Amino acid sequence: MFTRIFGKPKQETNALATLDKLNETLEMLEKKEKVLQKKAAAEVERAKEFTRAKNKRAAIQCLKRKRLYEQQIEQLGNFQLRIHDQMIMLEGAKATTETVDALRTGAAAMKAMQKATNIDDVDKTMDEINEQTENMKQIQEALSTPIGAAADFDEDELEAELEELEEAELEEQLLQPATTAPAAPIHVPVGRQPERHAPRKNTAEEDELAALQAEMAL
Repeated sequence: MFTRIFGKPKQETNALATLDKLNETLEMLEKKEKVLQKKAAAEVERAKEFTRAKNKRAAIQCLKRKRLYEQQIEQLGNFQLRIHDQMIMLEGAKATTETVDALRTGAAAMKAMQKATNIDDVDKTMDEINEQTENMKQIQEALSTPIGAAADFDEDELEAELEELEEAELEEQLLQPATTAPAAPIHVPVGRQPERHAPRKNTAEEDELAALQAEMAL
């Protein structure tokens, strides 16, 4: 069961080991290629020296060895290309296997969940939910229905009475007289307040005259 759900560990290990082996072989071929390239370059230099020394035969032998090295280098390049191709194919196959295992795991989990869920139970649950919803609606309607004296009120009559009140209010506003605008205040310039004369003192003669007039009035 665990092998079916989580894939195949042994095959996974074999794929990784094969990729490691291919990588090691590829590194070994690259090292050999570098060595052969150095040898071919050395043969070219020796051929130049023999050419300067007028030793044609020895120079030709150097060029022959250079070509042999070049053939080996080309062969190693082909080997590396094949290994790269094998690695790409193996990595692709590994990815495909992992994808299939993941899909298989998902399908098994979905199948298990479907077994745990019965369509009859789902229908029964939905019927219960609908029934409870309908009962709640009836309860809310019953609670919102007016009872007692409020149940005898006629909504149409209340609407008509409200319209009469609004019309009466409007007529009362139209019949009210327009209010007069307040008189504008009179501004007196600063510094020009009305003059107030100080009271003048009476003379002695004026005081005696006033006293005489008072006695004659008695």
